[in-house]
Amino acid sequence: MSTRAESAAATRRALLDAAAELLDLGGPEAVTLREVGARAGVSRGAPYRHFTGKDSLLTVVATEGWQRIGDQVHALRADPALSAAGRLRGALQTLVGVGRSQPHLYQVLFRRRGHRPEELGEGLDRVRRQLCGPADDPAADRVRAAGRFHGEFLAIVAGLVGERNARHYGALLLSSAHGIADMEVSGHLAPEGLGAGADELVDTLVQMIAEAGIGDAAQRQHPSPVHADSTDGGMEDSGGSR
Repeated sequence: MSTRAESAAATRRALLDAAAELLDLGGPEAVTLREVGARAGVSRGAPYRHFTGKDSLLTVVATEGWQRIGDQVHALRADPALSAAGRLRGALQTLVGVGRSQPHLYQVLFRRRGHRPEELGEGLDRVRRQLCGPADDPAADRVRAAGRFHGEFLAIVAGLVGERNARHYGALLLSSAHGIADMEVSGHLAPEGLGAGADELVDTLVQMIAEAGIGDAAQRQHPSPVHADSTDGGMEDSGGSR
């Protein structure tokens, strides 16, 4: 026989799986605690014993999404058979792949809190959390999971452009990948639109960053000489000739 803790963990797992399925099928609007409970086959009150509201449930779904992505990017970074460019290509394709196969989850991963219809009850969620919610903080867990992904991704970027430039190029790459995923899902990359494939665009990004990394490395090894007319002495000479 299972213990009470094991039973509670199994119920929570069933609720999260049901919420993820409903999210994939119909987006955030399809995820309600009542529908999640019905799909999971639990009592009507069970979802409220595990989550303070819809927003906290979706936050945990997003956290698990970031954890999976972080695990995949970590595996790419640790793969000795891949080149630095291959690791970056794989990481970008992982992110774009989520946008392609799970567009609703992708939206939840990058949503801004308080700017979606399903988040209008956040004030009530906060009261419930204070009165009867679990001790852990789903929002903080989500931030940590996303932060872990960012750390793994930046480590891959640093392999091409160095630690000093990793954040700059990392932000550029993630912004570009986000745009590629959104443009693909919205149909703007289709043949009747821009006619560009997402994988082709990712390859171009990787090539650009690899070339930028080579250029930065060469610049550090062989800095450009300072021209005579840009020295203090040259400035004084030109000033004296006026």
